[in-house]
Parts: sequence; C-alpha cells; structure tokens
Amino acid sequence: MDVDIISEEENPMLHRTDIRFETTHEEATPSRLSVRDSLAAKLDKDSEEVVVHELDTKFGMRKTIGYAKVYDSAADALDVEQEHMLERNKIGDEEADAEEA
Repeated sequence: MDVDIISEEENPMLHRTDIRFETTHEEATPSRLSVRDSLAAKLDKDSEEVVVHELDTKFGMRKTIGYAKVYDSAADALDVEQEHMLERNKIGDEEADAEEA
C-alpha cells in the first residue's frame, strides 16, 4: 500500500498534527489498522501516536482519501481523543488488559 501526504496542519495546543492523505491499493479498501501502521511508518512515528479518523473510497476506485491525527506521544492521544476513536484504532488496549489481570 502506497501512502501519500496531501496536507499537514500543526495543532500545537493539542500536541498533534492533522493530516490528509491518499492511499493507493490493489485489493479492497485497506483496514484502518493497516493504514495506521503504514502512515506511522511513513512519518517515522509509533503506531500508538496515529489515530485514523476517516477513510473514504469511491466505488470501484483503488484510491482512498483519509484523515488522521498524529500526536507527539501516545499519552497525548489518550488524553485528547474520544473513547470510541481509541477503540477503533486499538490504542490503549495493552493498559486495559494489564489492569484486568
């Protein structure tokens, strides 16, 4: 999967960068987690610091346009993001599993 950054906007108050991106893929629309991992690798960040909010693929196209928030640290993501977005992106699951045990 090929990821291209369309635009970046700094948001220093929330310790993050808002990113619009485009992916080109051969098969079906990629999963949110695979896009998150590819985007994190491209930006040289940890996958826990990237939260993918939106993926939009037009019918029959091999391009997906998306929106993601890249935080300075995983702790910033946990502080700012809504709970359902953290669940969708599988962020913070390790801490929850450790607490249950």
